[in-house]
Amino acid sequence: MRARLLAVGWAMAFIALALILCGIIFQASGFSAPDMFASILDGAFLSDGALLHDLRWACPLFVSATGVIVAFRCGYFNVGTQGQFYLGGIGAAVAVAMLPHAPAVLVTLAAILAGMAFGALWAFWPGWLRIRSGTDEVITTLMGNFIAVLLLVWLTSGPLKDPAGSGQVTSSPPIPAAIRISTDTGVSGWIIALTVLVGVVTWILVNRTAFGVLGGLAGRNPVMVTWQGARLSRLGLGAFLFSGATAGLAGAMEVLGPDGRLVSGFSPGHGFTAVLIALVANLSVSGSVVVALFFGGLASASLYLPVIAGLPSAAIDMVNAAIALFITARSLPAWLRLPKRNRS
Repeated sequence: MRARLLAVGWAMAFIALALILCGIIFQASGFSAPDMFASILDGAFLSDGALLHDLRWACPLFVSATGVIVAFRCGYFNVGTQGQFYLGGIGAAVAVAMLPHAPAVLVTLAAILAGMAFGALWAFWPGWLRIRSGTDEVITTLMGNFIAVLLLVWLTSGPLKDPAGSGQVTSSPPIPAAIRISTDTGVSGWIIALTVLVGVVTWILVNRTAFGVLGGLAGRNPVMVTWQGARLSRLGLGAFLFSGATAGLAGAMEVLGPDGRLVSGFSPGHGFTAVLIALVANLSVSGSVVVALFFGGLASASLYLPVIAGLPSAAIDMVNAAIALFITARSLPAWLRLPKRNRS
């Protein structure tokens, strides 16, 4: 417990340093650092309905972050969350398009399951390449992100294109209200229930199952796990599939929820932020709840930056990048100490 609290304390210190660094840069660029901090506080915590706005972004981020936690704990650096997130959205939109006359509840469930399946499949091929041929999963999952972006553009401007669209932003036709799981607010009983369910399942998987215990050991000492008779290939492939399924579920939640359609390039920083949440939380499922709310607040605050501080909303991306810089600098020595793995 003491070690975990110390890790959380270090993470919060690095976040504070990142915010201070951004404040100095913005101040030197002619903006007001106090106004920047005030806009972040107002947007994330103090404004009316701040918690609701935070949850709108925090729920899908937390769902994706749980999969990142499982993969990273097993020692596999799946950084393809963005692509798997997009494939989940594509799966949900395809399911809705293929079931035009089915009951609404069945279509919703089919779309959620399709999103998870598409995300898992998009994580399967880099996982299979890593396990069978030793291909670096960082490279293959990053490549998967770019391919998913192009696939999304092709679908929204071709087979799934909304014929009534303006052409400025390509998208699929709007999803009927009876099928959606939330309004434009992005918060509903469906969204909260799915988020809580994923959190509980992931916590049990990590802390109360043989897969979670062996996966955590494999990330630190794969030789010991092999001596215990476990197959590293099964652990690794399971981690990739679970990570992809959660990211796909988050994509389906966006399409069926606040977006209400499949939009080209939606939530472009989602995968990057989900990985960052997992790292800041020190790969803790319970810790990622608080961290996801914090980053959800930052996303909500991006709407206040242009109004209060005169900064573009993209300034939040710079804040996230600064946090990533400090957090990964802290985590890099641990990554370098990981032993080389024989994933046979």
